[in-house]
Amino acid sequence: MGLDGIILAGGKSRRLGTDKTIVRLGNSRLVDIALETISSVVDSIIIVTNSPQLFEGLPARVVTDVQPGTGPLGGILTGLLLGEHEHALVVACDMPFLNVGLLQHMARQVDGYDVVMPRVDDTLEPLHAIYSHHCVEPIRRLLAEGDLRIVDIINVLNEVRVRYIDKDEIDMFDPSRLSFFNINTSDDLERARAEYDRRCGRR
Repeated sequence: MGLDGIILAGGKSRRLGTDKTIVRLGNSRLVDIALETISSVVDSIIIVTNSPQLFEGLPARVVTDVQPGTGPLGGILTGLLLGEHEHALVVACDMPFLNVGLLQHMARQVDGYDVVMPRVDDTLEPLHAIYSHHCVEPIRRLLAEGDLRIVDIINVLNEVRVRYIDKDEIDMFDPSRLSFFNINTSDDLERARAEYDRRCGRR
């Protein structure tokens, strides 16, 4: 079963104070790190962005939102509409510690489900999840009703078949759960750079 990869790279980064798409850890932009990580899990990659000129030359299809101004939900919709396969892995570009083992485990669970999503207690990870084309119409309805917050994805989940990846499964691959760490503030960026340098053996 084929799988698309969707990297959402359209955030406005108000809290960080700079465009996340050009932030670097070491010598790599955040989007480069995400692309390299998911490339071993998916068959094709789409980058959804407001700034396509920043990603010229990357081994991915670069697109803009089919419904501009609709945030991450609109980015998910865009990727699903433009993808080649029934299912797509969605990740945010500002998640630098994606775990290949966990992503591969999630990809193995898609048969019979429309969504495969990590869940730790009551916390869902909608920007680290797999969606099928059956989610397109529920997302369209949300956007038509003006529900643009990613937390509103729960209304989609109530309409489709969901396979939750709970914490015991997550911990088999990523006990630190840094897969879900994302960069929103300068403190987050400082922590990410320290962790990235540690993993790369830098001091």
